[in-house]
Amino acid sequence: MPPDFRGLRVLSLESRRSKEMASLITTYGGRAIEAPSMREVPLETNTEALAFADALIRREFDVVVLLTGVGTRALLRVVEQLRGTAAPFIEALAATRVAARGPKPVAVLRELNITPWLIAPEPNTWRELLAAIDTWGPLDAKRVAVQEYGIENSELLAGLADRGASVLSVPIYRWALPFDLEPLRQAIRRLAAGDVDVALFTSATQVEHLFRVAAAEGEAVRAALAATVVGSIGPVCREALERHGVSVDVEPQHPKMGRLVHAVAERGAEVLRSKRHRSH
Repeated sequence: MPPDFRGLRVLSLESRRSKEMASLITTYGGRAIEAPSMREVPLETNTEALAFADALIRREFDVVVLLTGVGTRALLRVVEQLRGTAAPFIEALAATRVAARGPKPVAVLRELNITPWLIAPEPNTWRELLAAIDTWGPLDAKRVAVQEYGIENSELLAGLADRGASVLSVPIYRWALPFDLEPLRQAIRRLAAGDVDVALFTSATQVEHLFRVAAAEGEAVRAALAATVVGSIGPVCREALERHGVSVDVEPQHPKMGRLVHAVAERGAEVLRSKRHRSH
């Protein structure tokens, strides 16, 4: 039987790809509830990024870690805007060992004709990245720059430092709450009222923002999610949900948005029946 939400009400917290997510939900027979939860805030006057670029051109780093494709592109854009050209930076990057967390920064590197030194295997978390780096050897006294994304990855930075590296965090952009919070507030009210059947999470920041806006109704949202089918795109997102006391019901084998929707559409109705049966 093909995957089908069978008319379930499906909450999406996507922002940049909200329409794509809503279309996927509808295609699989769900009723999409769109509640954008994030707004990207580029650091266009990012002095840290510019200082990093200049230091890389001077060959002051042994390893550069790229965590996201969006962040890698933003870094190139900042350098080009503030230095007039990104050519010396790209040349320096090509001459440095580059570790990529997953396929999206790899795609950007390939556009630049740069072959990554190593790529973290799926599910592309900081743990796989550190394990891949460990196969290379000790990082004693190595100078490592980490392109951050949205929020600081303190576990990765600590793991690199524990391995003897001198670590520089390079923030490229930050995530803020949307200017218009009403769709998210409405979604929180619907969750608390039991008017949502499925909740899909595609980033840890979505989780943090949901509970930040739902501060007053946090316990009600947590209880509502316990009676809702919760889908997580991957381990990083799952860990964020678990920190807030929320258990994940469905997680795809590969951390991709389309795979998440497919997996939850395949099992959602059955999981929801089971949860509701247990609650009565």
